Amino acid sequence: MGRIFISAAHGGREGGRIDPGSIAGGTTEAREMILLRDLIVIELRGRGFEVLSVPDDLSAAKTINWINSRDRRGDVAVEIHADAARSPSVRGASAFYITNNDERKKHADLLLLGLLRRVLQLPNRGVKPDTESGLGSLSFCRQVAVPSVYLQVGFLTSPDDRTLLQNRRRDFAQGIADGLASWSRIIDPGSAPPEVTYPVIKIKINGQNYPEQGILVNANAYIPVDLVDRLRIDLSVANVRRISYRQVVYIKAIELREFNVSVRWDGATRTVILRSNLAICPGQIDLIMSHGNTSEVQLQLFLRNNNENALVKFPNLPKLYREEGTTEGVDYDIAFCQMCIETGFLRFGGDIRPEQNNFAGLGTVGGGTEAASFDSPRLGVRAHIQHLKAYASLEPLVQDAIDPRFRFVTRGVAPLINQLSGRWSADIEYGDKLMAMLKRLYESAQLM
Repeated sequence: MGRIFISAAHGGREGGRIDPGSIAGGTTEAREMILLRDLIVIELRGRGFEVLSVPDDLSAAKTINWINSRDRRGDVAVEIHADAARSPSVRGASAFYITNNDERKKHADLLLLGLLRRVLQLPNRGVKPDTESGLGSLSFCRQVAVPSVYLQVGFLTSPDDRTLLQNRRRDFAQGIADGLASWSRIIDPGSAPPEVTYPVIKIKINGQNYPEQGILVNANAYIPVDLVDRLRIDLSVANVRRISYRQVVYIKAIELREFNVSVRWDGATRTVILRSNLAICPGQIDLIMSHGNTSEVQLQLFLRNNNENALVKFPNLPKLYREEGTTEGVDYDIAFCQMCIETGFLRFGGDIRPEQNNFAGLGTVGGGTEAASFDSPRLGVRAHIQHLKAYASLEPLVQDAIDPRFRFVTRGVAPLINQLSGRWSADIEYGDKLMAMLKRLYESAQLM
C-alpha cells in the first residue's frame, strides 16, 4: 500500500525566523494546521495507512526535499493551508493541482469532496490549477516527486472559517482523511513491476514536431533535457525536477514556464506543446511604462472567463483601459490585471463598492477610512493609470490630474512591476501576484 505524506503549512524557518503563516483571531496558520495535521495522522493510521508527517521545523524548500528523499512509487502528498484574504468575507475550501494535469485535477476533486462531505457549512471554492493561486505556481504541486495537492481548508482571516475549524477540527480531519484514503487507493499500483515503464508522449515546439518523444510520469509531461539545451535555457539557476529513464535525462515540462516558454497539453493527441517564440518580449513584460499587447476583445474574454457577469455593469472597461493607458504611456495590460486583482475580477467586496468607480483601491487625501470615489468609470480608470504613472515615471501627466494621491508619490521609484511590492500594497508578494495575473492574461490571449 502506498504511503501518505502530510505537511502542515508554515512553522518552518524562513530567513532565520519561524514562519507563522497568516495571523488572525489570536492564532496563527502554523498552529492551526499542525493541530489539524496531527488529527489527520491519527485518523489515517487508525484506518491502517502508513503516514509520514513532515517535521514542523522545515522551510517550504526543505519540506519538498524531505519528501523527495523518501518517496516511493504509489505514495501521495498533501499540504494543508488556511491563508489570509484581503477581506474577512472571503471564505471556503479549495484544492490546487499542477496546471494542465487532468489526472491530478481528479485527485484534487477527491480530496476536496472528502472534506466538504464532512463539513457541509464550508463553502466550496472548487479545484483550481496552480496558475490561479495568486503566485502563478505552487512549488508543492510542481516540485514534489510523488502526486501532490495543495489543500486550502479555509481562510484564517474569515471569522466564520476560523470558528468552524476550531470547533469542528475532528470533522475537518476525518473529511480530509476520507479524501486521502480514496486518493491513495487509486494511486497505489500494488506490487511494482521489475521495471517501471512510462507511457510516451509527443512534443511540438513552435509549431513543429520534435523528433524525440517525452514521457508521462505521475500524469506529468516530461521532456528530454536536450530540448531544453536547444532552447538556450540555463537550468543551473533554477530548482527543476530531473529524472533519469532508460539512459535519458528528462525534466518536467511545466517548469519551463519560469523561463518564458508557453506550455500546453493536448490530451486528444497526447502532445505537450511548447512555444518559445512568444509575441511578448520577455525582457519588456514587467515595464510599467510601455505599450499593451492585447486587443479589446481579448481583455473582454479574460474578464468573462473569470467572472461571467463582469461586463454587465462595466461593459466598456477594457476599452477605457486601452485608451487611458495609451494616452499616458502606461502598459494597459498591467493596469487591467491590477484591476482584476484589486476588485476580484469586478466582484468587489470588502470596503469598495462598484458605484465608487474605484478599480485600484485608491485612497483619499488625508488617509480617511473611505476609499476614493469617481464620477464615472472613465475617470476611475484615468486615476488608476495616473497613479501607476506616478510610481513608474518622471514624465508629466498628459491630462489633468484627478488621482487624489498623485502628488504624494515619490515619482519614478517603481518602473518595474515587482517594485510595487511594499509600495502600492504592503504585501511583499504583490509584484509576484501581479506578474502571475499578467501571464494568465497573455496565456488566455495566446500571446505566450
